[in-house]
Amino acid sequence: MTQPSEPVGASERRGPLRAGDRVQLTDAKGRHHTIVLTPGKQFHTHRGMFHHDDVIGRPEGTVVTNTAGFDYLVLRPLLSDFVLSMPRGAAVVYPKDSGQIVQMADIYPGARVVEAGVGSGALTMSLLRAVGDAGRLVSIERREDFADIARANVESHFGGPHPAWRLEIGDFADRVADVFEPGTVDRIILDMLAPWENLEAAADALAPGGVFLAYVATTTQLSRLAEDLREHGGFTEPRAWESMVRTWHLEGLAVRPDHRMIGHTGFLLTARRMAPGVEPPRRTRRPAKGSYPHEEQWTPEDLGERAVSDKKIRKVRRDATSARDAAAGED
Repeated sequence: MTQPSEPVGASERRGPLRAGDRVQLTDAKGRHHTIVLTPGKQFHTHRGMFHHDDVIGRPEGTVVTNTAGFDYLVLRPLLSDFVLSMPRGAAVVYPKDSGQIVQMADIYPGARVVEAGVGSGALTMSLLRAVGDAGRLVSIERREDFADIARANVESHFGGPHPAWRLEIGDFADRVADVFEPGTVDRIILDMLAPWENLEAAADALAPGGVFLAYVATTTQLSRLAEDLREHGGFTEPRAWESMVRTWHLEGLAVRPDHRMIGHTGFLLTARRMAPGVEPPRRTRRPAKGSYPHEEQWTPEDLGERAVSDKKIRKVRRDATSARDAAAGED
């Protein structure tokens, strides 16, 4: 296959604002609106309107004034902006966690990566940027409606299909063996309720030294996963952490932390795959076993997650697909 002259999506990120571009409008109070520029359309609020044609062809960082005299700063959204404003059915992996995943899982250009639990595609975009056009990312999602939302969001962001991406419907343990030969995957990322149920499949797929990373919401999940990794014997000692982001108020001499912050969103845990048949050095201290019965079933409600209605998922799927198609139709 002929390689493109520049990475997929790069041309969408530079140059004058074009019809079909998704742009972020910021008003004087810092409020954001995201629109897709369409010839002949108008942007309306209760405080006036302006024509999309007033923006098309102008450079990023321009200011447009509406009919009531209110100004809007116009910029293409950063990936972090796009993720937080795109149509979504499942909860997204926040940008702060995506950045940690790319760094701590050592996602590099050309890597062969598998993620399971795609949700709305937030982490997928960061992984595709990291592996590049020459890499390979296989995303596995159990729910077809979530997969449709993720596909629409990813293609909206990159301006079309990404050559490194393959989206599979089904269970991780079943699909990963169909896509990669055993022992050939560089990185595995699991975002699911019970990642410990897939440790054997992950161990079979990972190359020696490969990175296993899981994103979990609660301490109970974190503890269970760490103990099962140790019991498995095919991984190095797991490491776990979380990140919290605190922004700051900057106004003259009134420089202080903001009253609100992005606190807990999830825990990250990593471990490395040992060579086949080799066990990691024995730990000098081991926590007591038997804290959790292995036969228990986990549900989203057990972890405090809100159930997402089928009606909402259908609406989000329509919105994501419409946004993708609107952008594609203006190319």
